[in-house]
Amino acid sequence: MIFNELKNSFNRGSVLSRLIYINLFLFVIIKVVGVVFFLFNVDNIHLNNFLALAANAKVLISRPWTPLTYMFTHTGFIHLFFNLLWLYFGGSIFLKYLSNKQLVSTYFLGGFFGGLFYVLSYNYFPAFKEAMISSSAMGASASVLAILIGIATVAPNYNVNLTFIGNVKLKYIAIIITVLDLILIPEGNAGGHIAHLGGAFYGFFFAQQLKKGKDISKWFDSLMIYIVSAFESKPRMKSVYKKPMTDDQWRANKAQKQNEINHILDKIAKSGYDSLTKQEKDILFRESNK
Repeated sequence: MIFNELKNSFNRGSVLSRLIYINLFLFVIIKVVGVVFFLFNVDNIHLNNFLALAANAKVLISRPWTPLTYMFTHTGFIHLFFNLLWLYFGGSIFLKYLSNKQLVSTYFLGGFFGGLFYVLSYNYFPAFKEAMISSSAMGASASVLAILIGIATVAPNYNVNLTFIGNVKLKYIAIIITVLDLILIPEGNAGGHIAHLGGAFYGFFFAQQLKKGKDISKWFDSLMIYIVSAFESKPRMKSVYKKPMTDDQWRANKAQKQNEINHILDKIAKSGYDSLTKQEKDILFRESNK
């Protein structure tokens, strides 16, 4: 079945391909649900509204899952396509230098910081006072920028071969993208550009700390391990019952131990305590404590 093939492909794939799969899968689910709503003439419910990150604090509090879901939700196919293209581009380079766990943590924490920058900006800058009431953000862009800026900070001189241009160092691509997001804030989609800058900030900060020998994402790795282990089925503990020894077995066991002790004592008498092996010293220590 196609479902089983997709499942096997997901399980065998890298962390990067799994992130791409999740984004694709959620996009398809949202679109299918939208078709169902259309067929049943349910026009007043839009699933994106429940997954997008609202700038309005009251709406945000009522939908506490959105700081996570917004970074996997896209407005349309073009939005999805370019985000996944950049994710594959940046993620592939990222994995040449850093680990799968660091890629995942950068995606999630970069998305979180992007959302944080967006919400704070829309609530504190006067320019967004009116737009804040109904504004919302969605898309993997902040997560993608965190990955791209992060790896550009780790490996700034990595050469990228661009069509019609030639080899360009990764640091220049990162600088151009960041500057464009900054200067385009007044031109439209201000929330998106601000979220991009939030993701870029985390990617840069993470990489800078990593170069100093400090991985600030380790706590996130521990959290993910805890969450995954909480949902994994734990094997049932089996009770093991030992058959009691017979009198003959007990006497034979005692005689064997005594022979070991006698051998160790003879060795001490001939060559001294320092001639004993670590195992022999441990046996002598245990027996002396009984």
